[in-house]
Amino acid sequence: MIKRHLLCAGVVAAALPGAALAESLRCSNGIASEGDSRIAVVYKCGQPILRDSYCAPVYYSGSFYTVPDPIASLYVPCVYTEEWLYERGPGELVAVIRMRGGRVQSITYGREPH
Repeated sequence: MIKRHLLCAGVVAAALPGAALAESLRCSNGIASEGDSRIAVVYKCGQPILRDSYCAPVYYSGSFYTVPDPIASLYVPCVYTEEWLYERGPGELVAVIRMRGGRVQSITYGREPH
């Protein structure tokens, strides 16, 4: 009976998706990764070639619906977000670092920024 429960638990655990892998950016002074501060990224990778900042909309917890402007502006401010673009050289994909709250939230790669 115990073996059957252990087997079922193993099957369920194997069916669950694995943990998502965080992206990182290899630079001349180290590797920038999620959770790094702005100053750490500049130290490791230098200044980006482009920077953009905007106020990202706030979403209801656990959904894809944005909080309407009247409520968001009164109670839940937007989230200040920065995106930094790094060109990594010929034949390499550009890297976009998204920061929220002064920390790296994500690093994405592509042929061009989107």
